[in-house]
Amino acid sequence: MSIGPSRPPAHGRVRVASPRSQTHRATSGVSVSQEVAEQTAVGEVMVRSLIRSQLRLALVVSAGFTASMLLCWIAVRWVPAITDWRIVGIPAPWLVLGVGVYPIILACAWLYVRAATKNEAAYRDLVDE
Repeated sequence: MSIGPSRPPAHGRVRVASPRSQTHRATSGVSVSQEVAEQTAVGEVMVRSLIRSQLRLALVVSAGFTASMLLCWIAVRWVPAITDWRIVGIPAPWLVLGVGVYPIILACAWLYVRAATKNEAAYRDLVDE
C-alpha cells in the first residue's frame, strides 16, 4: 500500500455516477385512471383536486357576479342622475336592475362553463397519462 499520489487510469477519464441514476424507475403498472376507478389514495387525491378547483372557480365566479350586482345597485342608489333618466318611458333604474342583469348572468355563466371545461380537460389529461 502506497501513501503517495495514485496514478490515473490507463484508459483516460473515469465517470463517477450515483448508483441511483443508473437504475430505472420502478413502475407499479397501475394507471392513474385505474387508481381513480378503484378509489385508491392517489385516485382520491386526484378527485379531491378536481373538486377543489371546481369549488374555487364557483366561488370566484359567484364573487364576481355579486360584485357586479352591487355595482349596479350602487349606481342606481348613489348616482342621482340615473334616477331621472327615462328610456322609452321606462325609468333607467328599472331597466338597469330588471334587464341589465341578464347580460351579466350570461357572461358569468359562459365564463364558468368555459373555465370548468378547461379544469375537467386538464384532469382528464392527467388521468389519461
